[in-house]
Amino acid sequence: MSKLLAATWRLSPGLRKILSNTSWLLFDRVFRMGVGVLIGIWIARYLGPEQFGLYSYAIAFVALLSVLSTLGLEQVVVRNLVRDEARKDETLGTAFVLRLLGGIITLLSAGGAIWLLQPGSELTQWLVVIIAAGAIFQAFDIVDYWFQSRVQSKYTVYARDAAFLLAAIVKVGLILIQAPLIAFAWAILAETFLSAVGLFVAYRLSGERFSAWRADLKGGRALLAESWPLILSAFSVVIYMKIDQVMLNLMVGTEAVGIFSAATRISEAWYFIPTVIVSSVFPSIIQAKRFGERLYYERLQKLFSLMIGVAFVIAIPMTFLSKTIVVLLFGEPFAGAGSILAIHIWAAVFVFVGVAQSSWYVTEGFTKVLLRRTAASAVLNVVLNLILIPSYGGIGAAVATVISYAYSAYLGNLIDTKTRHIFYLQTKALFFLRSLRA
Repeated sequence: MSKLLAATWRLSPGLRKILSNTSWLLFDRVFRMGVGVLIGIWIARYLGPEQFGLYSYAIAFVALLSVLSTLGLEQVVVRNLVRDEARKDETLGTAFVLRLLGGIITLLSAGGAIWLLQPGSELTQWLVVIIAAGAIFQAFDIVDYWFQSRVQSKYTVYARDAAFLLAAIVKVGLILIQAPLIAFAWAILAETFLSAVGLFVAYRLSGERFSAWRADLKGGRALLAESWPLILSAFSVVIYMKIDQVMLNLMVGTEAVGIFSAATRISEAWYFIPTVIVSSVFPSIIQAKRFGERLYYERLQKLFSLMIGVAFVIAIPMTFLSKTIVVLLFGEPFAGAGSILAIHIWAAVFVFVGVAQSSWYVTEGFTKVLLRRTAASAVLNVVLNLILIPSYGGIGAAVATVISYAYSAYLGNLIDTKTRHIFYLQTKALFFLRSLRA
């Protein structure tokens, strides 16, 4: 241990800062994953496949419209803050107003869409509207962008984890008092509100002032002009991540959604890993480009190798233990989720790769390429779902997910000459090759 500490101390201050930031984010994600999975399992056991399916459906439905609130701003804003810290108040203020307006549009759109699609289901309508209201409070995520640019994510970890823990306690209480399904939607909204309050406090305690923020119309147009491909890209991503649950509900039924959601809860619980690493490494990858293409792509290669190695370590054992894990965690009523999990877990390989390459797309200014790729993947997912779900149900949806993820994050890079070099880097990592000529 002493040698490890000594080695860490000899690292450059910048690298030590990245490692420290990564450790905070890793703690945050592990904590959320651990507690979230446990609470989610408890809720699923309490509600049963049918009501849990409705609960999951409402969350997925809101997620489809969530891009209207996020507006694809995160990486663009973080990049601008890294490049020009002197204009941070203008950047933050403008982004906050955009996110606030986006949150209001999300709420109105979700409410109107669910009323048109399911006019006779009042419970479903209320679930969607309550959960969607949280998009307004998520405007305070702009504070997180600021801390990301400074590689100081521990402050947002404090804020969000406190809100998450309080909400988890409330959900446990709701289970114990045998509360109705709609109460859990209110708990989701409460967590979003408390997280916003926590971010507000964290920003103030760091010595910054919200009163210094100023919105700029021209700056807003510039942000949207650059982020609109990311908005459409994010919408495409959400489609091929959440549309399966919506289509399962419409084509098979609520119980099928509950079974499928149980599998994806376990599979997607691991997706925090690439997000944690990339969110900390993203600023250093941008800076590496200033020192030359060689260092830039060497860092990307190492990132791809790390991501794929970790994904394999997760996917292989999960494949063989899927049914045992599902029954152990969710109970016998959810046993059908085992076969779905054994397939869906392999989407993690391509999710990890996709998150790793996202920084490259933004740095190179290839947001339109990303848009085309994810849009094609979303269409592919929907088509595959239409073909496979009627015959194979949740298993068909899982197969559609893996194929569409593989195209989006890996196979599509071979087709486009602009991204072919990334395909070779990914292939080297995927097949553990030392060299591969582009």
